This record gives sequence, structure tokens and C-alpha cells, in this order.
Amino acid sequence: MFLGTHTPRLDEKGRLILPAKFRDELAGGVVVTKGQERCLYVFPTPEFQRIAEQLRAQPMTHKAARAYSRVFFASAHDEVPDKQGRVTIPAHLRDYAALNRELVVIGASTRVEIWDKVAWETYLAESEDDFADIEEGVLPGGL
Repeated sequence: MFLGTHTPRLDEKGRLILPAKFRDELAGGVVVTKGQERCLYVFPTPEFQRIAEQLRAQPMTHKAARAYSRVFFASAHDEVPDKQGRVTIPAHLRDYAALNRELVVIGASTRVEIWDKVAWETYLAESEDDFADIEEGVLPGGL
């Protein structure tokens, strides 16, 4: 499970050093793709394969599943982190998430998310007020 908030930097070659506590689980390979709210999702390869199976199980006649699959798979980039735990973020994904040098990398249970630092701070400021109100709908019965 991926937990926590980290603040690495993107280097001049578009590489990110993965947080040390995530490296073991991601060492076998990752898939980076577009996420919601203009962040990037980083999945361990087995988790990406599990999601791919779920999407493949949807009928071809399901318009929303087709649309989601197209963007999800077309934007995906797979690689194995190097010995320093670095992964390259392709230019099209850096552009999509408007990534600058300063990043925020968060653990989001089964995936890692990469955010531009300013975008994350804005998202957090806008969503924190709703956090308590959302709980009941997401976790029936509460914590």
C-alpha cells in the first residue's frame, strides 16, 4: 500500500526519483499514465494489468469504457526504474500534468500520484473543506 506525501524534484532530463519507501514495490516495473484532475498515476505493473483486465471485461458497446480505455492506454508509458529509483516522465505526460521542477508525489493506496506542487496545493486547499462531508458517502457508516 502506498501512503504519504513526498516532494521530489524533476531533473532536467524529465526524470523523477521515486520516494525511497515506494521503490521496493515499484522496482519490478511501473506504468505511468494520465490520472484525473490533471495528475499522473503510477501503477506497479501487476496493478496496471489488473485494471487492464477490468477494462477489457467491459463490452465494446459501452461508450464510456471505450473512451476511458483509449485515453488510459494511449497515454501509458511503462518502464523499470533505474538503480537510483528514477523513472522518466515522457514529455506528453509532463505537459498533461503541467509538471514543473517542484513536484508532490502522494501514496494513494494501490497507486502513486504525481502532481505539480502548485496544482497539488490548489487541489488540497479546494478539497479539504469538503473532506469531512465526503466521508459518509465514500465510507457508509463512517470510520
